[in-house]
Amino acid sequence: MREVRVAAQGPRYDGRSVVVTGGTRGIGRSIALAFLAAGADVVVCGRKEPDALPAVGGRAASFVAADVRDAGQARAVVDEAVGRHGRLDVLVNNAGGAPVAEAATVSPRFFERVVALNLHAAFYLSQPANAVMQAQEDGGAIVNIGSVSARRPAPGSAAYAAAKAGLVALSASLALEWAPKVRVNHVTVGLANTAVDAGGFYGEATAAIDAVVPMGRAAVPADVAAACLYLASPLAGYVTGADLEVHGGGELPGFHVATRAKG
Repeated sequence: MREVRVAAQGPRYDGRSVVVTGGTRGIGRSIALAFLAAGADVVVCGRKEPDALPAVGGRAASFVAADVRDAGQARAVVDEAVGRHGRLDVLVNNAGGAPVAEAATVSPRFFERVVALNLHAAFYLSQPANAVMQAQEDGGAIVNIGSVSARRPAPGSAAYAAAKAGLVALSASLALEWAPKVRVNHVTVGLANTAVDAGGFYGEATAAIDAVVPMGRAAVPADVAAACLYLASPLAGYVTGADLEVHGGGELPGFHVATRAKG
């Protein structure tokens, strides 16, 4: 990639073009804000435009309405970013998620839509992004946002866990095929408090859940955003095919938590 200045507060992305899928809320919004603060021109997408787009210092992200589960609409997001900014330097595949659903009764359509959002969409965006980046002298970087559910599924998350496990493998495969011009990395996100500004999403269980994380708290969106800034920058210029675990050390073993509770 072209030279990116590294300031005391982190890498700069002045003049860089960045796409963040699902960048209008939660972790995606924080990622978009981080790149905006670092000087990047940011495009976010979603099925519905929010009341307020991510903005920093008077500079706001551009919005493209798209359902990234559709390959044509996903490609249009990449085309729009290139049309607006003349290039594409970073793609963050962040769109994802799923409500809890029991595997015994979930419909095939639900399963397909969850896998499409959490796995297919990343490929639908990455393929056209790679074509653009390969043609650029300085290439580009793709960061895929995954979940600990890929390795430690929870009840009611069969479709989500399967899709996120696939995303880990997809990231490694694309890294092998698209190097050296395009670096592809994966971020495994642990327990994450995406409603931290609203007082936490765990409710009364917040303290108990935070206690099982070695770092003493769940991740907040800014933790994931910082990982993206690093992986997309020259600081990670020799890093591709990696899985960066942003989970505060994971979770303490159940026997340890149970023993400590009794003590």
